[in-house]
Amino acid sequence: MDFLQITLSSFVSLIPVTLAQSLILGFVVAGIMIPFRMLSFPDLTSEGAFPLGGCVCGVALAAGFSPLAAIGMALVTGFIAGCSTAFIHLRFRIHTLLAGILVMTMLYSVNLRIMGRSNLSVFGSETIFDWVPFAQPGFPIAKIIAVGIISIAIFALLNFFFTTEKGTAVRAVGANPVMAEAQGINVWAATIGGIGLAGSFSALSGALMVQSQGFADVNMGLGILINGLAALMIGEAIVGKDKVWRQLLAPFAGAIVYYQLVSLCLAAGMPPPDLKLATGAFVLLMLALPSLRGGRQAAAAKESFRE
Repeated sequence: MDFLQITLSSFVSLIPVTLAQSLILGFVVAGIMIPFRMLSFPDLTSEGAFPLGGCVCGVALAAGFSPLAAIGMALVTGFIAGCSTAFIHLRFRIHTLLAGILVMTMLYSVNLRIMGRSNLSVFGSETIFDWVPFAQPGFPIAKIIAVGIISIAIFALLNFFFTTEKGTAVRAVGANPVMAEAQGINVWAATIGGIGLAGSFSALSGALMVQSQGFADVNMGLGILINGLAALMIGEAIVGKDKVWRQLLAPFAGAIVYYQLVSLCLAAGMPPPDLKLATGAFVLLMLALPSLRGGRQAAAAKESFRE
């Protein structure tokens, strides 16, 4: 009983912190979802674009730029990173995963060049969280309010875009690029623009994370892809993915639930090094679940046919 009380108490105390963090990381989950679901373009660029956005934001803040300007620079660089992956795939016929790995690998050196060191402290620099009224700067509530407003605005804009003619064209390329091209859709423009958009969201997440934690590090994206996939699987299981708004809501809902589960594991005493193993096992289970269900249904149908 004491163990349950201690675990519950620790979990509740961590909720504000993990909620703020999960909302920030919801953008990188969206950056993973768009290539995977909207464009059928398995991509690893997010693991490089996330620290890229953080490093650019950190350097901009250290140089005296405003928080919004720093975020804007991160968005542009993330967009370029995503476009680079799509261009390598389309121009040189390199598989999407390999193109993403190449860009992600090169971005590590780019991030080191940008910062000139492996990490950079920006404590004391102004952030967008300082602008939240009626909330003390540095506290989780300020981060929750600020990132919550940004999340709602971006969700509304994306939902509107993907229901327009251009947004529908992007989705059509993901569904069937050959048919989309036959209908007069520019497959190159839709693919490069879509992957670039995904890269900008990953970079936005990195920029917000740097402003939240007060430092940038070239290794801050390590493992973010597997965490994002786990969050996406949870979100799709909860919200679904049969409609556009559900696909767009799944990354944020999944990020919130996933990081609360991580928080619960930590509160229960799970060693932090074991979290990666648990996350990988969870993603494997979620990916294998449809196949396992299909196998059971096929076995049951075969058995009933014999009877």
